[in-house]
Amino acid sequence: MANMPVSEMRLPPHLAHLLAARRLDTAKDVLSLPEVELMAVLDAGLPTARAAVAHVSEAACPPCQTALALLEERVRLGGGGRLPTTLCGLDEALGGGIPMGKLTEVVGPSGIGKTQFCLKLALLAALPEYYGGLDGRVVYIDTESKFSSRRMIEIGQKSFPQIFRQEGLAQKMAGRILVMRLASLADFTKSLEQMKVTLLQHDVRLLIVDSMAALMLLENEKATTGFRQHPLRWALSFLKSIAEFSRIPVVVTNQVRSQSSDDGYHFSFEVDRKDGNNRAERFDSHLIAALGIQWAHAVTVRLVFESHSGLY
Repeated sequence: MANMPVSEMRLPPHLAHLLAARRLDTAKDVLSLPEVELMAVLDAGLPTARAAVAHVSEAACPPCQTALALLEERVRLGGGGRLPTTLCGLDEALGGGIPMGKLTEVVGPSGIGKTQFCLKLALLAALPEYYGGLDGRVVYIDTESKFSSRRMIEIGQKSFPQIFRQEGLAQKMAGRILVMRLASLADFTKSLEQMKVTLLQHDVRLLIVDSMAALMLLENEKATTGFRQHPLRWALSFLKSIAEFSRIPVVVTNQVRSQSSDDGYHFSFEVDRKDGNNRAERFDSHLIAALGIQWAHAVTVRLVFESHSGLY
């Protein structure tokens, strides 16, 4: 639990204030410093530095729990919370909506509406509770520069016209959505390390990553097959821990790729559908989700977007 916020550790007041004043926000910030450097940062003697390490280590170390205790804790935290999508058929299939405390994946070919679905979820989470929303903020991690505030407002005006006609409400909703544009896996990793603190400070009720596959595609181009799985495992583990820790829905979009025995692996957007129906059909019959089997086993819910006879 290296990323456990210091503010949640119930440290002695004088130590908590000292760490906060020095911007040591997580257990990792404190425990990664050598004693001499920690003394310098805290402007304190060796006993104080060692006391800080001892208190933080004790608070951050997860206690032993039985399987029964874990089950009871999950029931107590309310594992049945949902974010309704307002799509009746989908909400019914999901038991009420996107589950809280879980990792939900939205996968489909380029242009099918994954980003539009995420924009609508962001609006729903930002809406006041008396309108069926979660009345909180949203962190929207945009890795492909597809986020459009204008498109989001258009979706809100079309989906909730009676709400968005109210003066100033559209601006209020847009102000609750925090957009982070990240172009590399290194930026994404650095942002995740501070994410738990951000969630607490801003009352975040939904986290969206659109899309994870785009980040990994850039990373995979620079790495061998054996090495490239490590950053994916780390990101996946941390996203799941954020969902569990904060009891919020975490939604991640994924692309699809086409598998062919002759041509190997290709991302679906590399297929030129203008070359003929036969070629398109050959690729469509072998579409699979990107990011591999390890990712597929780790997500809690997978929503597959696809078209049938031109209908979505």
